[in-house]
Amino acid sequence: MAKIHQTFVCQSCGAVYNRWRGRCEACNGWNTIVEEAAGGPGQSGPAATRPSRARGRVFPLEGLTGEAKQAPRIPSGIAELDRVTGGGFVRGSVILLGGDPGIGKSTLLMQASAAMAAQGERVAYISGEEAVGQVRLRAERLGLAGHPVELAAETNVEDIVETLSQGRPPALAIIDSIQTMWTETVESAPGTVTQVRSSAQSLIRFAKSTGTAVILVGHVTKDGQIAGPRVVEHMVDAVASFEGDQGHHFRILRAVKNRFGPTDEIGVFEMTDAGLSEVPNPSALFLAARDHQAAGTAVFAGMEGTRPLLVEIQALVAPSALGMPRRAVVGWDPNRLSMVLAVLEAHGGIRLSSHDVYLNVAGGLRITEPAADLAVAAALVSSLSGAALPPETVYFGEIGLSGAIRPVAQGSARLKEAEKLGFARALMPQGRETGRDPADRALATESLRHIADLVAGIAANGPKRAGRGRAPRYEDDA
Repeated sequence: MAKIHQTFVCQSCGAVYNRWRGRCEACNGWNTIVEEAAGGPGQSGPAATRPSRARGRVFPLEGLTGEAKQAPRIPSGIAELDRVTGGGFVRGSVILLGGDPGIGKSTLLMQASAAMAAQGERVAYISGEEAVGQVRLRAERLGLAGHPVELAAETNVEDIVETLSQGRPPALAIIDSIQTMWTETVESAPGTVTQVRSSAQSLIRFAKSTGTAVILVGHVTKDGQIAGPRVVEHMVDAVASFEGDQGHHFRILRAVKNRFGPTDEIGVFEMTDAGLSEVPNPSALFLAARDHQAAGTAVFAGMEGTRPLLVEIQALVAPSALGMPRRAVVGWDPNRLSMVLAVLEAHGGIRLSSHDVYLNVAGGLRITEPAADLAVAAALVSSLSGAALPPETVYFGEIGLSGAIRPVAQGSARLKEAEKLGFARALMPQGRETGRDPADRALATESLRHIADLVAGIAANGPKRAGRGRAPRYEDDA
C-alpha cells in the first residue's frame, strides 16, 4: 500500500508546508497550521484511471455563430442583482457571495430563487447549515412559500452532484455555504482549506459540464475577507460582497470580480419586514435626512460603476487637548484624509494640526474613488469656520499634493444626477468636458483650479453663524 504523504496547510491563507510551524510565514497567523493528508481514497482505483472521452478535443474559433459570441444570460428577476452580475446569470458560471453573518445573504438568494422559479426555471437551494423546515419557515416569512423551488439539506458534494444531475439540469443551484461542504476524495474535516478547495472544484466542474449557474455562499473573517483559501476566489467566475451596517436599513451588493461584466457595479437594497426591496434611486435615500443648515456637511457627486450617487460627507473639526490629535474616519480611506489635511495646511493656509478631525459618510456607504477629495475638503473647511455650505451645491474633484484640483471621469453623469435631484450649482475641476452645452443645462457649474480657491470662497461667501464654530486660522494670522 502506498504511503500517504502528509502536508501541513494554513487554515487562514492556504499556505502549504512540509512540517508543522507555530506561525504561518504567509499571513503571520499563529496556530493556524493543521496537518492534512494530500491523498485520499478517491484519488485511486478505477475512477482515477478511467480515460476521459473529452480528452484531446479541440473546437475551432471561427465556428462560433453570432449568437454564441454573447454569453447567454438568465435574468434573476431582481434588477439590482442583474446590474451587479452584468445582466443576469451566465449559464455555467460560478459566483462566490460573501458577507457578514445576518447581513441578508440567504434572504437575497431565497428571493432570487423564487423569482427565477416563477419564470419556469428549475432552481435548487442546497443548505448545509439549516434543515429543510427552517428554510421553509424563512420562505413563508418572506411570502415565497408557493414558489416551486427545490430544497435540500445536504453537505456531501458527491450526493449533491448526483441529485442535481437527475432530470433537467437546474438553471440555478445555490450552495449555502461552501464551508460546510465536504467531499469523499479528501480525508479532512469540513471547513478546512483542502475540503473547501476540493468541494469548490467539484461544484465548478459540475457547473461547466451542465450549464448550471452555481452560487457559493462564503463566510467572512473578522477583517471582512472571505474565509478559506484565496485560491477559491481565483477558481470562480465572479466574487460578490454583500455589505451593510447593522445600524442602517440598507444593504449594498458589490461586485469584486466578474469575468462576464463590470467589476465596479453596486446594487442597493433596503431591509424591510418582507425581506429585501430594491432601491432604484439610492441618491434620494442617502440624502433623505440631510440637515441643510448644518456646518461641516457637503454633498458629493460620486460614481459607483455606471451609476451616479449623491452622498453626504460629514466632518467635525474641534480643538484638541491631546498631544496627538485624533483622526477618525468612517466610510473613507484614512490615508486619503491625512493627505487632504496636509494639503489644506500646506497650500490652503489652514492650521489643522491642533484639531481633532472626524469624518463620516452618511448612511454607512463606503467610498473609494479619489473624486471625493473636494467634497471632503469643503466639509472640513466648513466645520472649522462654522460656515454652512450652500445646500443646493454638489462637489467633486481630485486634489493633488500641489493643491491643484484635478479632473475626474464621468463628469456629465454626475451633473445629470445632481440636476435630477434639484441641485442648482456644482463645484468641479477645470478642464473636463461634460458632454452637454452649458446653455442647455439648468445646473450652474463653477470650475476650481487650486484648493486655495475653495478655501477663499467658503471664507468669503459662507454665512457665519454666531456662537458656533470658529473662523479659519491662517498661517499669517498674528
